[in-house]
Amino acid sequence: MNQYSGLSGTAWKKYFKNPLSAAGLIIILLVLIVAALGYHLCPDKSPYANTQILELAGKSPGFKVSMFKIDESDDKIDEGFLATLIKGRSSGFTEVPFISYTFKEDNIILREYTELPDLEEHYRIYSLASVYYKLDLSRGIRYDNESDSVSFFLISGEEVLVSMETLRERATKESIIKRKYLLGTDRFGRDLLSRLILGARISLLVGLIAVSISLIIGVLMGAIAGYYRGWIDSIVMWFINVIWSVPTLLLVIGLTMVLGKGFWQVFVAIGLTMWTEVARIVRGQVLGVREKEYIEAARVLGYGDFRILIRHIIPNIIAPVIIISAANFASAILMEAGLSFLGIGVQPPVPSWGGMVKEHYGYILANKAYLAFIPGLAIMLMVLAFTSIGNGLRDAFDVRKY
Repeated sequence: MNQYSGLSGTAWKKYFKNPLSAAGLIIILLVLIVAALGYHLCPDKSPYANTQILELAGKSPGFKVSMFKIDESDDKIDEGFLATLIKGRSSGFTEVPFISYTFKEDNIILREYTELPDLEEHYRIYSLASVYYKLDLSRGIRYDNESDSVSFFLISGEEVLVSMETLRERATKESIIKRKYLLGTDRFGRDLLSRLILGARISLLVGLIAVSISLIIGVLMGAIAGYYRGWIDSIVMWFINVIWSVPTLLLVIGLTMVLGKGFWQVFVAIGLTMWTEVARIVRGQVLGVREKEYIEAARVLGYGDFRILIRHIIPNIIAPVIIISAANFASAILMEAGLSFLGIGVQPPVPSWGGMVKEHYGYILANKAYLAFIPGLAIMLMVLAFTSIGNGLRDAFDVRKY
C-alpha cells in the first residue's frame, strides 16, 4: 500500500509539472465553478436566460442602455438560493429600453430605443400610479394641480392620495436602471454572457453522463470478455466490432431519432456510442492482469470471480480507464455541439454552445463574427483542456518513464 501511495504521489507531482495539463485542470475547475453557480452569476436570471428584447438584437460587447422596469407580477415569490441555482427565477418585470424620458402629471413618457435613423421617433406613455398600484380603473384618476398630487382607488376600494413628486422620485430610483451587456446580445436580444454560462452546464453534463454510461457498459463488457476469454470473449468482441464499424455521428443521430430530441435523450445517445473504446482498453488490461500471481493466489484461496474482478483486477487497471474517460469527455462535448449545430441536439430555448454557433454562424460575414466565435472558442477551450488532462494523466501514470 505504501509503495502504491508513493507511486501515485509521484505520478501527480509529475502531472502538475506539465504546464498544459495543469492549465487544463485549472480551466475545467473554473468552468465547473461557473457552471455550478449558474444563474447566480448570470445577469439574466430568467429560466434558460431567455429574456428577449428584440430592439437590442445583435448589440456589441460592452453595450449599455437605459431600461424602464414595469412590475407585472401579482404575488412576490421568494425563491430560495437552491431553487434559483437549479432553474433560475422569473424577474416579474418587463423591461422597456428607451433613449430619454420626461414626466407629465403622473405619466412618464419614454422615447423608444432605436438606432435606425430613418425611423420616426416613437413614444410610450405609462401612468406611474398604475405601475406602482393596482387601480380600480373604472373609478378613474383625479389630478389636483394645486397640491401637485393624484388620487385614485385601489381594487380593494381604498382611496389613495399620492404626490406626483413622490411617484416621479420612485420612478427615478426604482424603475429607471442601466443595463450593460458585457458580451453583447444575440440575434433575439438575449444576454450572450448569461447563455454562455448556462451553456457550460450542458457541456459538462453531457460529458459526465455520457462518460458515466460508457464506463458502466464498457468496464462491464471489457472485464467479462478479458476475464473469461473463450467463446464469451469472441461474442463480446464481435459485438464491439459491429458497433465500432458504424460511424459514431451516424449512430448518435440514429439513437437520437429513436429516443427523441431532448435534453436527456442526447446525453444517453452519446453515452451509448462511446463504450466500445472503454471496453477494448479494459479487456486488454484484464487479459494481462488476470495472469498475475496475486490473482492466482486469490483463486487458490477460493475467492469468487466477482470478488476477484471488483477487488483485485479493476482497481489495478483504473489508470488507463481514467485516461480514456478524459478523452471521451472531450469527444462527448464535441459530439453534443455538433448535434446541436445540426438541430437534433439540445432543443431551444435551452442554451447550448453548439446551438449558439448554429444560430449565429451567418453573422460571420456581417461584422458580428463574435456571436459565433465566442461559443466556438468556449468549445475549443473545453476540448483542449480535457485533452491536455488526458495527455498529462497518460504521461504521469506511465511507469516506464520512472
